Amino acid sequence: MGHNIDLSNYKIRTDLAIEAIANKEIKGINQKEIIEDGIKITEVNVNEEASKTINKKPGNYITIEFDDITDYDNGKIVEKKFSNELTKLLYKLNINNEASCLIIGLGNSKSTPDSLGPLVINNVLVTNHLFELGEVTDGYRRVSVLIPGVMGQTGLETSEVISSLVNKFKPDFLIAIDSLASQSIERVSKTIQMTDTGIHPGSGIGNSRKEISYETLKIPCIAIGVPTVVDAITIVSDTINYMYKHYTYSKLNFNNPRNKLMVYSPNYLKKDFTLNKKDKETLLGIVGTLEDSEIKQLLFEVLTPIGFNLMVTPKEVDFLIEKLSLIIGNGINKALHYNIK
Repeated sequence: MGHNIDLSNYKIRTDLAIEAIANKEIKGINQKEIIEDGIKITEVNVNEEASKTINKKPGNYITIEFDDITDYDNGKIVEKKFSNELTKLLYKLNINNEASCLIIGLGNSKSTPDSLGPLVINNVLVTNHLFELGEVTDGYRRVSVLIPGVMGQTGLETSEVISSLVNKFKPDFLIAIDSLASQSIERVSKTIQMTDTGIHPGSGIGNSRKEISYETLKIPCIAIGVPTVVDAITIVSDTINYMYKHYTYSKLNFNNPRNKLMVYSPNYLKKDFTLNKKDKETLLGIVGTLEDSEIKQLLFEVLTPIGFNLMVTPKEVDFLIEKLSLIIGNGINKALHYNIK
């Protein structure tokens, strides 16, 4: 292209394990995928060797992908799947029904895309104070919650606040909820990830703080998150790929009489099919000769120095965050208290 692109500091932002391993053959990763009721659930186990390759901590990652939670019935299905997967993870970690839990709502309640954690806390059943009064029946466990805010609001390192609380009240395990970042437009607000590896608060927007994990707190730490933002590089790169698909599909089907009788649908853009390299070059010239990773690197070089690599969220994010926080909050309640159906 006339010069070499120096992008040693370039890193595509994603908190999702399934994106870190996408389309790669990596030794030390076990992956299982099932589809039920239109919802895809992917379980990924990463060992020590593989963790260095994908830059993710070793452990279990469960990802739940869905199309729509704005519909009541669909939301209830996602809630049930999420609760079931969380229950299975608790069992895998040998956490019994009497173990006490501290739930942390990470994020900034004043910033809608980052408010998932605090909003989930509003939907969690808190019981610790009731145990102190002796007013809790069987089927419920001790649950306490905290919304620690962000460092810009409190001036305090979030992990240190949580560590102090854990040392004082000694919960048996911890659940942290936070907003994440994705490198795919299609997964924004349509994916829930949970993992037993803990979390780095602020990692979704490239502002990683000290981690919250078993290594730092000495108790099991489950992290639950939803990608609510993507960066501009991802959006432009995905748009270029959609252009390729549209061009190739239109060229192949231009003279197909059957298509003239069909109602137009852009669903083919979401499907995987082979793109002709010549078509890519015809459409975008020299840019069309680049691999996907090279296009993202080029976009990074163009957008970052001028401050245009923005973090972007859907326009209906207020509504989506409200729905997701209710689904996750109710799912947590059902997984933690077997008396809640």
